[in-house]
Amino acid sequence: MAEPQLSVRSAKARDLAHRLARRENRSIADVVERALESYEIGEAGRESASTFYARLAATCGADIDLEKIIREDREL
Repeated sequence: MAEPQLSVRSAKARDLAHRLARRENRSIADVVERALESYEIGEAGRESASTFYARLAATCGADIDLEKIIREDREL
């Protein structure tokens, strides 16, 4: 079974994730997960990361437009 993938359309976000992964000798997935978990802690009362990931997987499958999902969620 193939690993889940996340497509990022922001060159700035992609470059930052790659730079942090190299600097900390971690995978990009680990850097992104840790960043999202840190963000979740700072945004108490919002949707949990696990709920967010489950909703993304259920509604979008493997190929997602993260910017669109975030924009739609902010409109709620």
